Amino acid sequence: MRTDSTLRFEAMDVLMRALGMVDAERFISMVKRDTFDYTEWRRGLWNDMAIEEIFAEAAEYENAVNSGITEA
Repeated sequence: MRTDSTLRFEAMDVLMRALGMVDAERFISMVKRDTFDYTEWRRGLWNDMAIEEIFAEAAEYENAVNSGITEA
């Protein structure tokens, strides 16, 4: 398991590479001031999908990561 500081560093690195420095900072600011409930959001995320569909997407993602197509 990563330490908190390692996780923070890696997450910011990913955000900055994907969004650029300014938008990564904007995103962090939005998350800090928002009352968004991540846990509640995740509960309903896949309500419209069958377990077989979720499994198929997870397997496809794992295959892509293992083949180097995308990053985990």
